[in-house]
Order: sequence, then C-alpha cells, then structure tokens
Amino acid sequence: MPPSRRSQARSTAGRSSFATSNAIPPSYGGLGLPRGALDRHIAYDIGAADVTRALAAQLGAPAVLSTYSRLVIDPNRGLDDPTLVMRYSDGAIVPGNAYIDAAEIARRSARFWAPYRQEVATTVDAMMATGEPPALISIHSFTPVMRSLARPWKIGVLWDRDARIPKPLIEALIAEPDLRADEVGDNEPYDGALAGDTIDEIATSRGLANVLIEIRQDLIAEKNNAVAWAERIGRVLAPIIADPQSRAPTDSGSRARTTTHRRGKPSSAT
Repeated sequence: MPPSRRSQARSTAGRSSFATSNAIPPSYGGLGLPRGALDRHIAYDIGAADVTRALAAQLGAPAVLSTYSRLVIDPNRGLDDPTLVMRYSDGAIVPGNAYIDAAEIARRSARFWAPYRQEVATTVDAMMATGEPPALISIHSFTPVMRSLARPWKIGVLWDRDARIPKPLIEALIAEPDLRADEVGDNEPYDGALAGDTIDEIATSRGLANVLIEIRQDLIAEKNNAVAWAERIGRVLAPIIADPQSRAPTDSGSRARTTTHRRGKPSSAT
C-alpha cells in the first residue's frame, strides 16, 4: 500500500488528512502492541478519514490521506520534531519504537513520511498551476480525554497568523444553533503554529490560505456522524473560500518562526 492516497476532483480547496489509518506494515510486527492499542487514538485520528472523504466530495476537492499509523512515523510532524516517532503515547509504551535509532527514523522518513509530503505538495502545485490558488484544509480529530483531563470543545480551529479562513470559520461555527462558544476552540486543543508541520511547510511558507480543523473523536467515531460533521463544515466553509481574492497568496508571517513553543496550549492565538 502506498504511504498516501489521493482522490481527484476540481475545487478551490485542497484537502489533507494526516493520521487517518491505523495500519502498520507487516514487517514492523504491529510495533509490539496488542491489537486493541491500534484501535485507540494513539494510533490514528479516529473518524478523520470519513470526515475527509465526505468533505472532499461535498466541496469537489482533491484529498490526500495517509495510509499508515502515526505510530510508524507521523506524517504531519516536522523531521526535527521530537514526537515524530512516539516511544510512549498516552500511557502506552510502543515497544517497536522504544529503542529506535536515527538510522531507522531516516528509513521510515524516506519510506513513509517523504512520499506523503510530496503527494500533498504535488496536489497543491497542480492546483496552483491553474492560476487560482487553493485553500488548504487539514482535518484531524482529538481524544475527548487526555492525561485524565476532559476536553470541553466539540471542534477546534487551529491557525498561525493567517486569519482569512480561521476567524470567519470560528464565527460561523459559533453561530450554529447547537454549538456554544465554549465548544468551539480557537487554537484548542493545540496551537496551530508549529514549525515544520505540513500546513507550515506547504501552505504558510507559500502564503496560501489555510486552516487545521480538529473534531472530537466521540462525535465522529460512527460514519454517519462523521458525514454529518463534514456536511456542516462544508456548508459554513464554502462561502468563506469562494472568493479567489480571499485566497491570493499573502505573507502573514508565522508565530512558529518567532516563538519557542511546541505542541500543547497556545502561547498566543493572534
């Protein structure tokens, strides 16, 4: 199976979803984990694939999805990120990663990480070649409870300094009759300014309009619910990205270049 899979369509929105599979190549022997561990959020973004496919179909957009577990190597992380290959994740030791060395990380990077990044870049390049710059929409999901702490948000909108999509999207989501303001995260549960991540490398570096959307996993674990959330996101997102002028390449800068924060709570949302 190739490291990524792309669906073809014509649209102003390029779609990517990073950790949508919990598959581990047979040669890695399940990384020494029991099967049940691979069904947990530590292995993949539960429900994200269904949301991605449904949203891509709704917007008529190409979508790039990873085809392997993030426990092999995380395609969204920068190569210098210490969480690129997780040795320990939310209470679980990953035996196959516990003593991983630089040479093995380099092998996995070449076999899995680089082809995924190249597929995203190639998709964006093809859309840029049409003369109409795309918006890059990244779909993830987050566990309802992390390190024994409940997360109150139903959906999070993550961003760096380019507010063209995130700000109106947050406002539109808050205006939904069944979503309260405190259920829509602004750079929650993570900060969107992360040097080397896919959005940073592919979109921010080119000045392309972008947003990373996180949806709580218990809300999209079932396919029908995932599709419903995709329909909601597509409905509120479509008018935001419809105007080509709103997607013109713009250098908004990056907090990831001027701060030392890594994953976790944002140092700033502006």
